[in-house]
Amino acid sequence: MENKKAERILVINPGSTSTKIAVFDDDKQIMAQTIRHPLDEVKAFSWVMDQFDYRMEHINAALEAAGIDKSTLTCVMARGGLLPPVPSGAFNVNKDMIDYFYAAKVNVHISNLACVLADAIARPLGIPAMVYDPVAVDELEDVARITGMPEISKASRGHVLNSRAMARKCAEEILGKKLEDCTIIVDHIGGGCSTWLVHKGRCIDCYSDDDAGFAPERCGKIQAMELAMLCYSGKYTKAEMSRYIRGKSGLSALLGTSDAIEVERMIKSGDEHARLVYDAMARGHAKGIADLASVVCGKVDRIVITGGLANSRMLMDMIRPHVEWIAPMEVMAGEFEMEALAAGGLRVLRGEEKAHDFVWNR
Repeated sequence: MENKKAERILVINPGSTSTKIAVFDDDKQIMAQTIRHPLDEVKAFSWVMDQFDYRMEHINAALEAAGIDKSTLTCVMARGGLLPPVPSGAFNVNKDMIDYFYAAKVNVHISNLACVLADAIARPLGIPAMVYDPVAVDELEDVARITGMPEISKASRGHVLNSRAMARKCAEEILGKKLEDCTIIVDHIGGGCSTWLVHKGRCIDCYSDDDAGFAPERCGKIQAMELAMLCYSGKYTKAEMSRYIRGKSGLSALLGTSDAIEVERMIKSGDEHARLVYDAMARGHAKGIADLASVVCGKVDRIVITGGLANSRMLMDMIRPHVEWIAPMEVMAGEFEMEALAAGGLRVLRGEEKAHDFVWNR
């Protein structure tokens, strides 16, 4: 019997000063490159969507240098940008999506450009272009949105692409089940962090980097009154406070470094304050996990720790005893966004999932 030809999937994931691309034959990665963009070149553009020609030129050059003929591609997957709230899964790149990003002037991020780049490659070839689990995924239960202030509702925000992919990996490879048949809590810890309750395939509750455990560059949960007092103290402008909360707090503010390896060196050399701070970070994440477990009355199949800091045996050993009374803890270190995007596209191409069509309600 003749072997079926592999699906060749190009993945595009732009960042502020880089563009990550990868090519997969089915689930096998055959090419990967991180294209670095000098900050002075990026700053020359006043709007992220103006970077289209600049980014496309670099992508085409990288593919050519790697010997990848674009005519051999069967699908292009892109990192999802800041869409309005959408369910999880795949979305076909269509005119509504592209028009939305070109019209967006407030929620502007370089990931908004990804689908336009994907469409420009896919459309002439007559192949699908999709995004998968964009950052705008919002499947929170209504009860999870309620806070004590009617002006503020809980937002679905964080590393949903990588977290949901690790939940799927845990379900299929460790539990031997479909994701839709499991309840898994995923805690992503990198420079930032987020914690997700994935119940029957849906992300029904979460904590982001400003309402649970802190991270190397994130503040974590802060008592509201003290934060309000600091905001109005005159010490910080609104922009400065935003950068402090998301970028300059956490380990960076407490210990003068956001490098966990350096923090662990400090601890091993006898720095008791560093040990106390690291333990506080670990306990903050354990609290977030336990908090989310209460939503499903403790009926959790697995706890997954992922992200760059999951590589730290010291940190994992600090978290584990605080959560394994809930469920076994699995460590899946690293970030797998490129693999997650390719795998999502492959499931759609194989008919295991159906892609949504994005509709812009103008």
